Amino acid sequence: MVTFRLWVLSLNHYKGVAMVLFATVFWGVSGTAAQVLFQQDHVSPYWLVTVRMSVSGFLLLLLALSRFGFGSVFSVWKNRQDVVRLVLLGFFGLLGVQYTYFASIQYGNAATSTLLQYVGPIFITLYVAFRNRRMPRVRELTAIAFALFGVFLLVTNGNTRHFEVAPLAVVWGLLSALTVAFYTLYPQTLLKRYDPAILIGWGMLLGGLGLGLGENPFRMPIHTTPLLWLLVSFVVIFGTLIAFYMYISSLNHISASVASLLACGEPLSAAVIAVTLLHVRMGLPSLLGAVCILITVTLLAHKERVTESPPKIATPR
Repeated sequence: MVTFRLWVLSLNHYKGVAMVLFATVFWGVSGTAAQVLFQQDHVSPYWLVTVRMSVSGFLLLLLALSRFGFGSVFSVWKNRQDVVRLVLLGFFGLLGVQYTYFASIQYGNAATSTLLQYVGPIFITLYVAFRNRRMPRVRELTAIAFALFGVFLLVTNGNTRHFEVAPLAVVWGLLSALTVAFYTLYPQTLLKRYDPAILIGWGMLLGGLGLGLGENPFRMPIHTTPLLWLLVSFVVIFGTLIAFYMYISSLNHISASVASLLACGEPLSAAVIAVTLLHVRMGLPSLLGAVCILITVTLLAHKERVTESPPKIATPR
């Protein structure tokens, strides 16, 4: 009996690991798909984010309804303070993180934009240290140093005379990292009362509908092709809905620390696809910068990280 129980626990652990890896690959591929849509099909990030958030939010709420029921899904609207928090999460968190990320891809490439977004934990670390009125610990200072050095190498490729990546791509990428920090820190009060799938579903739907006021999601791109719709469908279904749900479900089998470490597969998959399929050039200094940023995530996700750090929720990129 004990052996069987251990076997089941081991099987569940590997199931959780597999779910995170699939989620990160889907996130990485969707970033590359977005790069093709922006730079080859001339799709607007504004339009893609509107469609992505509206459709994914709606589908995610349908899944939440089938799992939790009508009362649980709509309970967030019964509390005025929670409604305000949800609206802020939808617009400044979910909408912010997705638009800035896609804007960075539009001016640069998926690999660089994804890596820049992974600087987000540094902002979280600095905020937590400030909130607790203490200096960052040695591990945190080391992570910050790796992150800064990594970003420098990534955007310059070791050449201090010019940027290897368009400055606007860097600005949007760092703004994306900042919104990741907000998105992670802000909804902790809501997470104590509502399931993440419910919060993300409503937040994405609100953000998508808000964008829809300025960009009609039913106005098709000028040149539509079967490949364009295939890429858009992948970004919405696999790169958002399925990836997010798999990541959240994996936390039933593995710890948040393990999941966040495995999530490093996202920029790796984005880099591999960008280099092999889109022929994005990444010199040795840029690759070293990518490694430094991933070391940052590893240091901050270590099981001995600060206890006051907030729990993580998945970022539908």
